[in-house]
Formats: sequence, C-alpha cells, structure tokens
Amino acid sequence: MKITVIGTGYVGLVSGTCLAEVGNDVLCLDVDAGKIRILNEGGIPIHEPGLEVMVARNKAAGRLRFTTDVAEAVAWGTIQFIAVGTPPDEDGSADLQYVVAAARSIGRHMSDYRMVVDKSTVPVGTADKVRAAIAEELKARGADIPFSVVSNPEFLKEGAAVDDFMKPDRIIVGAEDARAVELMHQLYAPFQRNHERLIVMDVRSAELTKYAANAMLATRISFMNELANLAEKLGADIELVRQGIGADPRIGYHFLYPGCGYGGSCFPKDVQALSRTAHDAGQDLKVLSAVEAANEAQKQVLTAKIVRRFGDGLAGKTVALWGLAFKPNTDDMREAPSRVLIADLLARGAKVRAYDPVAMAEAKRIFGDEPRIAYADSPMAALDGADFLAIVTEWKEFRSPDFAAIKAKLKTPVIFDGRNLYDPAVPRAAGLEYFAIGRK
Repeated sequence: MKITVIGTGYVGLVSGTCLAEVGNDVLCLDVDAGKIRILNEGGIPIHEPGLEVMVARNKAAGRLRFTTDVAEAVAWGTIQFIAVGTPPDEDGSADLQYVVAAARSIGRHMSDYRMVVDKSTVPVGTADKVRAAIAEELKARGADIPFSVVSNPEFLKEGAAVDDFMKPDRIIVGAEDARAVELMHQLYAPFQRNHERLIVMDVRSAELTKYAANAMLATRISFMNELANLAEKLGADIELVRQGIGADPRIGYHFLYPGCGYGGSCFPKDVQALSRTAHDAGQDLKVLSAVEAANEAQKQVLTAKIVRRFGDGLAGKTVALWGLAFKPNTDDMREAPSRVLIADLLARGAKVRAYDPVAMAEAKRIFGDEPRIAYADSPMAALDGADFLAIVTEWKEFRSPDFAAIKAKLKTPVIFDGRNLYDPAVPRAAGLEYFAIGRK
C-alpha cells in the first residue's frame, strides 16, 4: 500500500517506519527541514530503542522516504496519516492548528480518493474539523473528490514504541464508511495474524478511547502516589500494599508503582485536554482534577524529604542526580519530575551534578549554560564532590549499584530515591540513610 505520514515525531516516525517494515511504501512529510535532513543523512531526530536500525533498513530497501514537499506527499499515499503535534493551549485544551493545517494541505493538493487518518492524540470532534477543512479546500478548488476521515489513535509507550506498534494489544479504528473500514483491515492485517485485534467503532468513540486510556493510567499512578504518602504517615509499607492489591486480578500490577510523579508528552497533556473537553461539554471530571493536582504535588515530594533532612537552605551543597528523562529508554524531558526537583534545588542555593544515559543533551538544551548544573559521564562520576544522591528516573543501570562505593563518595551518605529502586534494608546495611516513597 502507498502511505503518507505527515509528521516525523515519535508517533509519525515510528508509525511510518513500522508500516514500511511490513512491506508498504511509505513517504514521511515534515515541514521541519532540519528533521528531514537528519533522516535523509542516516540519523533520527528522537531517541527510541530499535528505531534507528529499522529506519536504515527500510530506507535501504526503498520502502521509506522523507520529504518536505507537501504536494509530493499528498500525491503519494492513498492513506494519509496525520501525526503532527497537539500541544496544550493556554486553557489546557489541545492545540489543533497543526492538525487542521495538515488537513487543509491534503484538501488543497489531492487529486483522487484519500483516506485521512487522525493518528495524533486529538479531542472528540477533531475528525469533524478535519473533514470540514478538507471539504472547504476542495470547494475552493471547485473539485468534487471523495475522501474518508478515520480516527486511529496511537497507544505507543516511549521507550517501547516499536514493539507496541509491531505487536499491538488492540487497534482502535473509528470509521463510518465501508471503504475506509476495509482499507484499515488491509493495512493492519500483517500486525494481527494470530487473532483479530482491530476494534471498529464510530469516530467520536475512537477519539474518546485514547484520552480515556491515558486518563485511567494517570489515575492509577496518582492514586498509588497518594497511598504511598499515606503509608509513610501510618507506618505501613507501600510495596507490600502494592503486592497485596495487585494480586487481585480486577486490579493487576500495571501502573501501581509509586514515585515522584508522572511526566512526558502524553499523560499531563491528555489529562488536561480531557478535562477541558468535559468542561466545554458542561461536565466537570472531578476525579481527573484530583489526579492532576495530586501529580503536581507529588513532584515536590523529593524536595520535601530533602528539606526535612538538610533544612531549607542548601547553599554550598552539591546534589548528585541520577536520571533526567521522565522515564527510562527515552530522552524526553517534557513535564519530567527532574525539572521540578532541579528548579527547587537551585532556588535553595544548591548545585546539581547530573547523569542520564541519553537525556543530558536535552537537559543542556532546556537549562542552557546554567553554571550551577554540571553533567557527569557515569552514575558514579556524578557523585564526585556531591553531598547526597537523588534518584529521579528508574534506568536499569541504577538498579544494582555498589552501595559501599556510593557511601565512600558522598560527603553525607544519604540517598533520596524517587522511584523505589531498592529494598531499603540493602542501602541501610551499607551504612547509607535511605529515603524512598512510602517505604517503612
């Protein structure tokens, strides 16, 4: 099949590459000439495990190409995926200007049938806006060309996006005409050979499904974070509580790990956007308001623990920081808890010496030439000259450290663990003070 993907961010580049991997001919469009140059020169503009090799393989096979030429992109694919950004607007709603602009470009240049697929995370009613934009451009041209608009939300986890696309647990398709449904069945047939994973529904239900899924996961995280804070006050251990409730098959273990808050490009933005959608419809989602408030408060938990131990004034102290990305296996620092902690530490006069396997370049872009932030080339090097250690991202390489070596390097042998990586008895047996989230 000939496919065009508009946008080469996480969703667009992963989707386009995976669709090429199963034999389709894919042309990816981006108006950012810098991104297209990187891709055409053999690099990729994002960090996603396994993606760079797959991009190279499909480019070499001639199944995957990149362009900034809008007319060429619209002319190429019968299927046109819109996978552009939907950043939060000032009121928390999703900003649809890039989605609508992509739709207008399709309407302006299409010469025969096109199935336009909303892959971006968009609020309910976006397909109507896309349909209206295309129809308006066709009318301005005096052209009567058939087209379909489909909602096909993505469910890709950063750090595991390639596997998520190649081995989906479900494929949501919002479509209301038979031609579009049949095309989507053909498109996704290679990804569901074992059993049917494609769930067809109306467009608005598909649009709501994406937001509902992310909001549910965010709710589980915030609920566990609040329970962890309560466990500390009651003298309970949240890890034992997690095991106890997770054993109930109605609850399960996924997304029950407490920590210092969620971040990234999806959960914060999507919770806000769904709340705004509900507000505009005349309904306030009280649970989601609490989820968002709890998460913002949770990002201050490590700061509070540090202040209780060392006092509010941290002038002259250097904090070793393990982890900058909002989660492992990505360099994404959007809404990352590390950003809140760093700002809190700097405001109290401390210096930060940070290490992250892949996100340090992104941190340098965000913080610029801030002289109070230094970057180390290994976890242990981050401890050089540090007073204590704070852990914000649960990278695998942090899971089994040499606690004796950590104690020897730190001026004050204290660890503040924002991801509950260790059995508290282990660092304490090595002579370290250990503060986690909700652990006894």
